[in-house]
Amino acid sequence: MTTNVIKLPPRTAAHSRVRAIWTDFGGVLTPPVSETMASFAARLGTTAELLRSAMEQVGRSLGTDMMAPLDTPLLTEQQWARQVEQVLLAHHGVRTDLSTFGARWFEGRPANQHWVQFLLALRAAGWFVGMLSNMVPSWEEHWRRMVPASQLFDAVISSHQVGCRKPELAIFELAAARAGVAPDQCVLVDDLEANCIGARAAGWQAVHFQETAQAATELGRLLIARPGAAMSASGTATWMTASK
Repeated sequence: MTTNVIKLPPRTAAHSRVRAIWTDFGGVLTPPVSETMASFAARLGTTAELLRSAMEQVGRSLGTDMMAPLDTPLLTEQQWARQVEQVLLAHHGVRTDLSTFGARWFEGRPANQHWVQFLLALRAAGWFVGMLSNMVPSWEEHWRRMVPASQLFDAVISSHQVGCRKPELAIFELAAARAGVAPDQCVLVDDLEANCIGARAAGWQAVHFQETAQAATELGRLLIARPGAAMSASGTATWMTASK
């Protein structure tokens, strides 16, 4: 494991146009969603591929992707669970139980503590830090147990609470307004490229999160990048990230 130390000056207009940093939750403040999916499917007695296929089929039946039925939400978790169970049985011969889905999805799921420390340092250095997530209603209690939300975030916007979701324009407009800044003063850090594309289309900057050190480095460049700007020699904020 390699440890990286990144130093940035406190946020001032002289250092960066960016004033608000919005982080995703799943796949950024957690391990990759693919890892969670594989572990969850194994506990159900199936595979990630079959589970994803069933979820996508339920989403298509509603004219959307596999998560919108839950995180908008278009269905209750119980309704969604029954439909996914039926697809798994009818199309894949898999009989399973998706009751208490939220609790089981988060079972044994750790927080990305390096990203937590990264965000704490950013906020302490003066940046607005928010969480912008396509979040399932039943997941609220679980994710809030994983991270110290009140210490980490100036604001939290969850799709199910506002009726729109990434990568839709409306949620980025809402987030910029919530931060009290212009769109080009916001940056999104997200593990899905489609969400990053949506953010850029809304006038934001974006970092496609692939792993902590890479994302921290790319975001760090954005936070100090301004043509002709000089970096302060004092008051730097330091945090550590780690990569394998």
